[in-house]
Amino acid sequence: MGDPKSLKPGRIREEDIIETFVRSAGPGGQNVNKVATCVVLLHRPTGVRIRCERFRTQHQNRAEARSMLIRELECRERAARQAAVDRREKERRRHRKRPRALKERILEGKKVRSARKASRGRVRVSREEM
Repeated sequence: MGDPKSLKPGRIREEDIIETFVRSAGPGGQNVNKVATCVVLLHRPTGVRIRCERFRTQHQNRAEARSMLIRELECRERAARQAAVDRREKERRRHRKRPRALKERILEGKKVRSARKASRGRVRVSREEM
């Protein structure tokens, strides 16, 4: 059930997310220095970790972190699907028949090489010539 492939776009199970709050860094003044406004989300099934400290409030960071997590999971799923398509396409290209002109060029090269190798045979001297 926690498999990201079984997720509908934009749907993540709450029990799959570990949410922690830590202190932010950067601009924001005393609020940022005293209050844990930074949100860190960990999606257990995939191991994706998202950290959001863009806003001064925990509420805004929490909403933004969730949308970032959804985007990241969708991006990874799209990349996995594309990789599978690429693998199938590569396999299809490997097994397709060669065009006739290409086959003729290959065979011509083989004939030339075969003739060259045949001409390198041992020289046999008959006993009558000795």
